[in-house]
Amino acid sequence: MTIASAVVVFVLGWWISFFAVLPIGVRGQFEDGEITPGTEEGAPANPMLLKKAVWATIGGAIITGIAALVVPLLLAD
Repeated sequence: MTIASAVVVFVLGWWISFFAVLPIGVRGQFEDGEITPGTEEGAPANPMLLKKAVWATIGGAIITGIAALVVPLLLAD
């Protein structure tokens, strides 16, 4: 696997992981009872995006590592 293909696999794996962890632990503003004026009451009160980005990075690295092990085996003659 080349560096370019590893970067592509990592980016795709990162986004897949990010969308998978995005809804975890989200509480709407209506659940906390404190709705910020001008926002949707179902909007997250504390989205924890940095924590989720870190988890997505770990997931992307794991997916890239698995692909780096599997792809050469599939392409071997």
